[in-house]
This record gives sequence, structure tokens and C-alpha cells, in this order.
Amino acid sequence: MHPQNPFKNFNSTEEAQNWKEREGGAVIGYLCTYAPEEIVHAAGALPYRVFGTGARSESADNHLQAYACSLVRSALGEMLTGDLDFLDGALFPHTCDSIQRLSDIWRLNAGLKFHFDVVHPVKLNTAGARRYMVEILKLFQKQLGEALGREISDEALAASIRLYNRLRRQLLELYQIREKRPDLVSGADVYAAMRASMTMERSAFAGQMDGFLDELKREAENPAAPEKPGLILAGGVCDHPDIYGIIESAGAYVCWDDLCAGSRAFAGQIDEAAPPLEAIAARYFERLECPAKHRGLDSRARSLAALAKEKKAAGVIILQLKFCDPHAFDYPYIKETLDGAGIPSLLIEVEDPSRALGALHTRIETFVEMIKS
Repeated sequence: MHPQNPFKNFNSTEEAQNWKEREGGAVIGYLCTYAPEEIVHAAGALPYRVFGTGARSESADNHLQAYACSLVRSALGEMLTGDLDFLDGALFPHTCDSIQRLSDIWRLNAGLKFHFDVVHPVKLNTAGARRYMVEILKLFQKQLGEALGREISDEALAASIRLYNRLRRQLLELYQIREKRPDLVSGADVYAAMRASMTMERSAFAGQMDGFLDELKREAENPAAPEKPGLILAGGVCDHPDIYGIIESAGAYVCWDDLCAGSRAFAGQIDEAAPPLEAIAARYFERLECPAKHRGLDSRARSLAALAKEKKAAGVIILQLKFCDPHAFDYPYIKETLDGAGIPSLLIEVEDPSRALGALHTRIETFVEMIKS
């Protein structure tokens, strides 16, 4: 009998509302892994990742250009229809143009107690940019403390850093177990845990995750080599749990990913011995960047090809949101690099990820059959 995933039926909205009623703290929404969660947590607030449903919203259409991606559109729709009324504030790091415009629209229409824009540097390969990043984090620490009426001490930041390092180690271990034993933990199980890790009270998540990992490790003592080919899932789609079942039913499995709501969220540890804000900034500079940041034209392409080689992946599926310019600009370099390394790839562009599941299954099934032949 396989271990029961404690996050399988996790209701993020309900849990956040219960935490707020129980603890009386502020819930702060964010959409991006460049949000400095450690600072929010150290302030006694709950960082809450807004994933977007992927569904089109007429209320959001009244505020957005026609070419806004479904993540931006559906997140705004959730806010305008009241689904996110439990939020006290919102945090928008500097990412793509659409999310920067979403920040303006959100600030003018959400009616929250506070709203923060954290303008991170776009270029991540200069000493000046690193110094600027630290100053931006200092400014956010000051603004958040003033908004909540409390001092965010270095001791509180250090405690939050230790907790987040623990969470990242746990998620890495879960990925490693899934990589070796996909029969024990499915892609949907991993996705459920990832989602909970970004919306649940973090200490409670860590405690439940310890128990889940202990059970998985006991079951995995006699390792069995995966019989299905492993694939890397990459791209910018945040909310598409069905993709894992589609890939598994097509005869493969996701052995690793390069997703904003996946491995990029837990990549890299923070130096617990360094000054807290400098250490947080260093992680942003050292982990794999997202397409909205810059470290070279083909740095992401080379990293993705190296990841596929390291994980012995049979291929890469790139799931790309329609109208997502940063990922679209990256794709030619990724395709060229993967082709040059002899790694098969499949690009799937989606607008509403909840639709056209049949077409997705057909394309993925064909791709899996191709790499098996």
C-alpha cells in the first residue's frame, strides 16, 4: 500500500482563511518565486501564492489587453470576483510586463490594506545588480514592517531562513524519490505538495512533509528502476495538475521539471551564516533564473539541456502559455540547444490549460511513442 499524500485534498483557500481566523495574522498574496517569502514570514504574515485557475474571466477582460496571458487574466479574475477577499495585501516582484501591469490594476481595484512592488534587477550577472538587490530587500523589509506595525528583526529573518531551507530540502527529496520511484509518488502527488508548500502555514507544512517523506523512504528501501521513460517538464504554466496524469497515461512520467511552480521555487539554499538580506539576495542570483531575468541569451537553454542529461531524460516537454513573451523569446535558443544535444522536445502552447485535454493527450502520446521507437 502506497503512502497517503497528506496534501492530496488540500484546500488552499480554506486553509488560509482558517489560519487568519486562528492566528489573526495578515495574508499576503504573490504570483512569483522572486517574492521574498522569508521576509513576509519573518513579519508574522502568511505568504500565499496565487496560481490562477487558467480560466478566462469577463471581469478581467474589462481591465486587460487582449494579449495578456491566462495566468494574469485568471489571477485578476479571482481578485475581482471576490475569491481572494481573505488577502490583506499583495506583493508583486518585478517580472514580466504583463505582471507589472497587473500590479497597477490590482493596486487600483483590490482595495487591500497594503500593496508592495519589489523592483528586483533584471540583469543578474553584475556586482552592482547584487548590491541593488540587497537595497531593494531592505526597502521592502522596512515598508512591510511599517505596514504591519512591527519590527522585522534579523533574528526573525534568520529563523525564517532556517525554516525555508528545511522546506527546500524536503521538496528536493520528494523530487528525488519521484525521480527514482514514480510508482510510489505520482506527478500529481508532487504538484499537490508543491502547491501546499506555497500556500499553507509553512511550519505545519514542514511537519506533515516530514511524515510523508518518512513513509515514502520506507517504501523505497528496495529501489525499482522506472520502466517508463522520464521526461523533463518545462515552461511557465503554474496551474495544470492534469498534465501529469496525461503524461503518465501516455506511457511516460515527469522525472524532473523547470517550472515556476516547481523546481525553481525550491532551488538553492540560503547561507544561514551570512547577513540575512545578503543571503536571500545571493540565492536569487545563484539559482536558475526565470525568462523574465537575464544572465545571457542561452543560459537557460544550456541549463535545461544539462538538466536533461543529468536526469537521463528521454525528452523535454515545454508547456508555454499563449502570449507569454519571456518564454516565447527563450524558446528558439532552447530548441536549438536541445536539438544540438540530441534531446527530443515538444512545444505545447496553451491558453486555457483546463481545455483541450484530449488534444494534449494525443500530442503527448505521439511524442512518447516517437521517443520509444
